[in-house]
Amino acid sequence: MFKKEKQIKRVVIKIGSSSLTSMHGEISRRKLENLAEQIVALKDAGYETAVVSSGAVAAGYRKLGCIDRPSSLPEKQAAASIGQGLLMESYSELFLSHGYVASQILITRSDFSDEVRYGNMHNTMNVLLERGIIPIINENDTVTVDRLRFGDNDTLAAKVAGLIDADLLIILSDIDGLYDSNPNDNPNAKLLENVHSITPEIEAAAGGSGSAVGTGGMKSKIQAVKIAMAAGIVSFLGKAGTENILMDAVEGAAKGTYFEQESDAFNLDNQKQWIAFHSGPEGKVTISSNAKTAIIDKNENLYRSDIQDVTGRFKDGAVVRILDEEGKEIGLGRVNFSNEQLNEVAAEDEKELEPAIAQETFVCSRDFKLPALV
Repeated sequence: MFKKEKQIKRVVIKIGSSSLTSMHGEISRRKLENLAEQIVALKDAGYETAVVSSGAVAAGYRKLGCIDRPSSLPEKQAAASIGQGLLMESYSELFLSHGYVASQILITRSDFSDEVRYGNMHNTMNVLLERGIIPIINENDTVTVDRLRFGDNDTLAAKVAGLIDADLLIILSDIDGLYDSNPNDNPNAKLLENVHSITPEIEAAAGGSGSAVGTGGMKSKIQAVKIAMAAGIVSFLGKAGTENILMDAVEGAAKGTYFEQESDAFNLDNQKQWIAFHSGPEGKVTISSNAKTAIIDKNENLYRSDIQDVTGRFKDGAVVRILDEEGKEIGLGRVNFSNEQLNEVAAEDEKELEPAIAQETFVCSRDFKLPALV
């Protein structure tokens, strides 16, 4: 059970490959129908619902002529090009039979790192959700190269949840929650029903891999939860095959693990989410000890006179890493000057007019423990 001050209205559901496919790796009509009916029940109850669905490669590789799930990138991408169409066709057919329209959105990591495209995705998904459409979202496996991959749809789902200001992220898989140790090795392992912070002990417990037809294990789910929690979004991890898992999850009564920050925790707004998780910092600035105290403890802006050293080449508006005098990263921020302008000596009458980094574009590492792989 979780406690949430604001009413749950917008939900993102991440469905793993094993939750959709048969033991032979093809789409299981029974599993798909069951989940689609549960999503329809959420829609009928008034919830805005987006689905981040795995399964494209798993659904398509046998149609490609492969006996086993392919390991080479070209074969995976070819299988995805077949499977994505099959998956979308099935979703559309099932939702239309209940009077709902599904849309398809294929995303790459670079769509998040480009701020204009990020804004476009935000606007598009808002229109779809507000008009009752069910977006079906997946990584664009057919064209994505390794360096631009999310790595798994858990991370993608968390980023989508933040993008659309969701109230709840539901991660469905073939496991029924987070345990304090591996339940396959320890019969006395205890299910953690409520988690309020991701501690080193929890990360250590998140070992092991997922199903043979999926790409993400518990570690990727914890990584996703970190992103969602930083945005103030409640997350739930549970087993897809559990009866009425979606409605129970929304109502706070499902078997599984709920992840929710304490009510007094800081949350990132949409701009700071982009800076923290998607931007890709282009340089570094080192600031004085007094400036460190000012921006962290006093919630003040940084000015050009506060910056002692500049590393890298960047334009005004870029996101940079902010280091203290010992070289420790204290956060990220959007800088209002280019590297060349920061290296110039500001005139006495102009240095206080415009901050180099404003407080509203500063994300402090101390508060959010930013994930290393985003």
